[in-house]
Amino acid sequence: MKNNPADFWNERFGREEFIYGTEPNIFFKEQLDKLETGTLLLPAEGEGRNAVYAASQGWEVSAFDISEQGREKAMLLAKQHKVNISYEIASVLDYTSHKQFDVIAFCYTHFPIDTRKTAHKQMLQLLKKGGTIIFEAFAKAQLNNDSGGPKNEAMLF
Repeated sequence: MKNNPADFWNERFGREEFIYGTEPNIFFKEQLDKLETGTLLLPAEGEGRNAVYAASQGWEVSAFDISEQGREKAMLLAKQHKVNISYEIASVLDYTSHKQFDVIAFCYTHFPIDTRKTAHKQMLQLLKKGGTIIFEAFAKAQLNNDSGGPKNEAMLF
């Protein structure tokens, strides 16, 4: 299927190099470092750089993504850093958990418009009362830049 997001991300993450590097997202790191450690959920975690950083700081990390290649690289990175992360293969609409989390971090998790509201609502059900959301995404103004992000305005904020 040509427009299958899992195929897109598996191809992208199937390369030897880490597409977004192995260091955590700067904004994510800055925000996470302000918080007391606890449980963290990372939707659409990709190659695991944020999950591995959080685990190295004492967080209990759960992550998921639709990409099997992303998971493989995340688990390799976790092994290299000698940390444990829980990482499942799931779409944002299919992910379920029996636990609630202290923090949910959305780092450039752009979903199609018809998925976004449902996805965010489902993810918020997994946040503990008084929990924290870390959120970083591209705005519609990003379309004028060539520095990355979705080229579909409906997927931007």
